[in-house]
Amino acid sequence: MNMPLDTQLFDRAAIFAIKAHAGTERRGKAFPYIIHPMEAASIVSSITNDPELLAAAILHDTIEDTDVTEEQIRNEFGDRVANLVKNETSQMPKGTPWRTKRQSQIAIIVSASRDSKIVAIGDKLSNMRAIANDYSIIGDEVFNRFHAPNGKMDIEWYYRELANALQELNDTLPYKEFLSLINKTFSD
Repeated sequence: MNMPLDTQLFDRAAIFAIKAHAGTERRGKAFPYIIHPMEAASIVSSITNDPELLAAAILHDTIEDTDVTEEQIRNEFGDRVANLVKNETSQMPKGTPWRTKRQSQIAIIVSASRDSKIVAIGDKLSNMRAIANDYSIIGDEVFNRFHAPNGKMDIEWYYRELANALQELNDTLPYKEFLSLINKTFSD
C-alpha cells in the first residue's frame, strides 16, 4: 500500500506547467514539451521528496519558454520555488552568443545551493538522456539541433562543464547516470 504523501503543491505545479506548455513541442522530438519537465521532476524525485524541489523541477522551463513570469511563480508557489525556477532560467538577453549564455548558466550552477543543483540535475540529465538516445540513432546529426557554433565540440564542452558544476551531487544516481551518458556520447 502506498503511504500518504502531501502532493498538493506538486499537483498544482504540474497543472500550472501543463497549461503553460500546452500546444508546444519538444525541439526535434515531435512530442509534447511537458514530457521533459515531467521527466526532470521524476529524476528529482529519485533524490528527494521535498515538494518545493519537485514543484520547481516541473516548473523549471516556464519562465524561460512560456509567457509565465517570475512574479507569477512567486505568487502561486512561494519564494523558494520561484528562486529555484529562476536559477534554471537563462538571465541573458536574446541574441547573446551561445558560449556566453552557457558560461553564464554554468556560473549560476557553480555558486548555487544544493537544492538548486538538484533541480538542475533533473533538467540536465533529461536533456542528456535525449541527446544520448538520439546520438545512438542518428549520430553527429543530433548536434545540428543546437545553435552551438562548433556543434558537437561545443555541446561536449558544455555538458562536461555542467558535470563539474554539479559535482556536489556525485553521491546521487542521477549524477552518476549523467556523467556516464556524457562519457558514452562524447567518447568517439
